[in-house]
Amino acid sequence: MTATEGRATTGDDTVAAVVRQWRAVHPDLDTGPMEIIGRVNRCAALLQQAEDAPLRRAGLSRAEFDLLGALRRTGHELTPGELARETFSSGAAVTKRVKQLGERGLVERRGDTRDRRVAHLRLTDAGRDLVDAILPEQLAYETAVLSALDADRQGELATLLGELLERLEGRLGALRP
Repeated sequence: MTATEGRATTGDDTVAAVVRQWRAVHPDLDTGPMEIIGRVNRCAALLQQAEDAPLRRAGLSRAEFDLLGALRRTGHELTPGELARETFSSGAAVTKRVKQLGERGLVERRGDTRDRRVAHLRLTDAGRDLVDAILPEQLAYETAVLSALDADRQGELATLLGELLERLEGRLGALRP
């Protein structure tokens, strides 16, 4: 028995239909990984669309909110390089976002007293207030979405995804910007 035969495509979700189509075209290929990766990608896309609604109302992109969130959750100033690592972004992308957020009065830039090449970034009061206003709405949405799974299933899913993420970060970590 192949891995594909051992795994049944369940439900009528979009990925199940795609897998059935591929199986019809290539019955010899194991489409099992597609059932997992495809669903993770599809879930991520759908979650992102809905979760980004409060950000759009605030005039923020996901990347901008991630930058503001990194400054808020770490609780201290960060250099652009540190922000790039925290947000998995390039240095150029961070520079562009910091400029835009600075123009909106959400982020402040302070020069280093010892090295003029180094900048330290922090949230303004308006930036902190904006993050604090958006976060509860996002968490309420996430709670509602996950309510379809009981607490044990949520824990199991979190554990499995954590294991996969650790493996991917270990293998792909060298590719990070």
